[in-house]
Amino acid sequence: MEFFLESLKRFLTKAGANSSLVDWLSIILIVTGALFIIFIIDYLIRLIIRVVFSKIAQRSKTQFDDIMITHKVPRNIAHILPLFVAYEIIPNIFFEHPDWQNIIKKIILVLGIVFSVWGLRSIFSSMKTYFKSVERLKDKPIDSYIQVIMIFVWLTGVFATFAIITGISFWEFMAGLGTVSAVIILVFKDTILGFVASIQVSVNDMVRIGDWITFQKFGADGDVVEINLATVKVRNFDHTITTIPTYALISDSFKNWRGMTESNGRRIKRSLNIRMASIRHLNSEDLKNLSKIELIRDYIANKSSDITSHNTENKVDKSLLINGRNLTNIGVFRKYIESYVEKHSAINKDLMIMARQLQPNENGLPIEIYAFSNDKRWQNYEYIIADIFDHIIASSSTFDLEIYERKS
Repeated sequence: MEFFLESLKRFLTKAGANSSLVDWLSIILIVTGALFIIFIIDYLIRLIIRVVFSKIAQRSKTQFDDIMITHKVPRNIAHILPLFVAYEIIPNIFFEHPDWQNIIKKIILVLGIVFSVWGLRSIFSSMKTYFKSVERLKDKPIDSYIQVIMIFVWLTGVFATFAIITGISFWEFMAGLGTVSAVIILVFKDTILGFVASIQVSVNDMVRIGDWITFQKFGADGDVVEINLATVKVRNFDHTITTIPTYALISDSFKNWRGMTESNGRRIKRSLNIRMASIRHLNSEDLKNLSKIELIRDYIANKSSDITSHNTENKVDKSLLINGRNLTNIGVFRKYIESYVEKHSAINKDLMIMARQLQPNENGLPIEIYAFSNDKRWQNYEYIIADIFDHIIASSSTFDLEIYERKS
């Protein structure tokens, strides 16, 4: 290179160039030529890598290589190789100007760091896209892990750049950062909390993408659509988006409905209040009329027989209904509700079915239905509940019972 530079200087001098400009003109021409060669090398390397990647992608069965091409991984990698050529050429061009040589070397190293970070970013972006397409990984917080890795990559790139510019060794520069670690922790507090929370959420399987969660503190009630390092995005059922800090999932209480969606039924737990003044014993005429109801015909017959036998054996005076054992309209009605729910086609017969009496209160006597619907979809679930309670409310008058309503 020295011989070539001297020859170029002699040529420029013979061509009539000013002797004070010969050095700079010769360097400018060589640099221009070197840049042209580097651009040609860059173009050829990009072309070769792109062709090789395309051939591999066509023959490969996996989609990962196609995704890498989409995210321009080959192009970003190709930019790095010409920098090695430039780094080796610079000492031969600026051997008479060591100061310029050092500056340009630092610029090339910084560009190498930038292109390396871009290349890693495109690779990790490809991995994120690929993992999200894998069925068993769709519900995992891949974004969080990729973001954590990229934070370390960017920080390493920034620290390495400062180390090159200042001329300090990278490890000495990193050691010096220990003195300002408190400031770094303060600046990246949310990031650190989010990182720790992401690990705990994933390890403990607290939330997955696609889970229905209810988080009253943040007004969230819908499906989780994204889990990343800092936030969890929830698409509410009114199609609004609620953003929740990731660390809130481990510091606050929320409800995850996944257990319900993975089970064999969705729970029905709803009650209606009976006016207590309408509750009474049933006489023989009442039992005769209620025996016409198919669902409780056998129940009334068996129960009446047991009660009659008991009262006869104990010589109970039945001139008053209150004496001895008796059937009540609320008890028979509760049995009717339970039988009706058991026969309902939308109820899961393998899970608990119960009609129970709750603690009386100022609104009457609550009768609660506890069962599980086969259909867990919200719209159908509400229809099932409405269908059951429509029938029960309409049937209450048959048992001479009144539904409690607060008077205005």
